[in-house]
Amino acid sequence: MPALPRSSGSPRPHLLDLDLAGLEALLETEFGEPAYRARQIFQGVYQRGLRDFDSMTDLPQALRRRLTTAIDLTLPTIHKKARSRDGSRKYLLDLADGQRIESVYLVDGQRITFCLSSQVGCAFGCDFCLTARMGLVRQLSPSEILGQVLLLADEGGLGREGYNLVFMGMGEPLHNFDALSAALDRLMSPEGMGLSYRRITVSTVGVVAGIRRLAKKKYRPRLAVSLNAADDPLRSKMMPVNRAHPLEELMQTLRDYPVRKGEKITLEYVLLAGVNDAPEQADRLAALARTIPCKVNLIPFNAAEGLDYEPPETARMEAFRARLEAANVPSTVRWSRGRDIQAACGQLAVEAP
Repeated sequence: MPALPRSSGSPRPHLLDLDLAGLEALLETEFGEPAYRARQIFQGVYQRGLRDFDSMTDLPQALRRRLTTAIDLTLPTIHKKARSRDGSRKYLLDLADGQRIESVYLVDGQRITFCLSSQVGCAFGCDFCLTARMGLVRQLSPSEILGQVLLLADEGGLGREGYNLVFMGMGEPLHNFDALSAALDRLMSPEGMGLSYRRITVSTVGVVAGIRRLAKKKYRPRLAVSLNAADDPLRSKMMPVNRAHPLEELMQTLRDYPVRKGEKITLEYVLLAGVNDAPEQADRLAALARTIPCKVNLIPFNAAEGLDYEPPETARMEAFRARLEAANVPSTVRWSRGRDIQAACGQLAVEAP
């Protein structure tokens, strides 16, 4: 039997790091239990919202005691919580090895969205993002990714219903593809949480190899691409990933991406005053966008200490959006939630523990 995955800092295998087949194998070889017990455990954790083995009363008591000793089922712990005026909340979470991440519980009217992290820090160096200043500290495990979902759901008393998931927090999700893929399988598969792809979005800076791998997944979420410039010189200056994967390569990858009927790729465009908000840049963006089934989310820059940019005036943003619409490119201005607590797009970062 292959070595069992372990979350960083934990001496025991973590249940959320195991897929169903892995848990079945563990129960049969290490515990002498029938494979169907694995489905009972998965249902307890992912569908019934149980957070310890003692609560799984459909399992024999002796097995519950053994599982409690042998398998980790802890979630990240809340180090600090901040509440925004708009009702959103930012969570600073402690991981088992002492590292920390931030996750956000976003409230927009009746719509609840969890903004999830995939790495401690980020390696991609985008010039307008505070997380990039951290550099990459380490990858998150599947259990640390899934743990954010379960924790935030518990915080909101939501179970499996009533929220959407966006991988737009700390880190580049497709740079941690294996852990992300495992988490998506547990989130979307019938034996896991069974969430629809419509409720999950993965945002990438344009990691071409990762997009190609995501395209082949059985359980595939919606895709968003952080574009932010429509010409190579400017995008390469703002986003170093463009030097390795220029716009034509990225756009061809998106043209090849298998979208479902009625589905659109989201192009995210952070508007920076005097940098990427001119009319001719809107025209270049429209020319790119028309080559794929997409919608454009225009995001006013969210100020943060150490980032030397400003958002454009509202009238300039609306003129940019109107220019896209005139070119038959559907677009919206997305006002970020939680800006007053540094929980908005580009504002997440933690100090070293």
